[in-house]
Amino acid sequence: MSIHSIEYTKQAVKALASMPANTREWVKSKVQTLAANPTGAVNVKKLVGRPGYRLRVGSWRVIYTLDAGRLVILVLEIGARGGVYK
Repeated sequence: MSIHSIEYTKQAVKALASMPANTREWVKSKVQTLAANPTGAVNVKKLVGRPGYRLRVGSWRVIYTLDAGRLVILVLEIGARGGVYK
């Protein structure tokens, strides 16, 4: 299985920049783990009512889409548990 590349939207990059360094590294490491095995990842759910998936990292959520044809994970949003779905 090949590793998917990871792309971040401007909003996701901004969210990463605003969080504490240790949390940022934790989230980034979980996204890297996801890229290695996107179909068998833990703490991932398909979103209801909109396309994409949700990765749970503690109290943070990473909203992303998966383009299997190009082997790309596009990280759309990163945010706290309550506000990221709005």
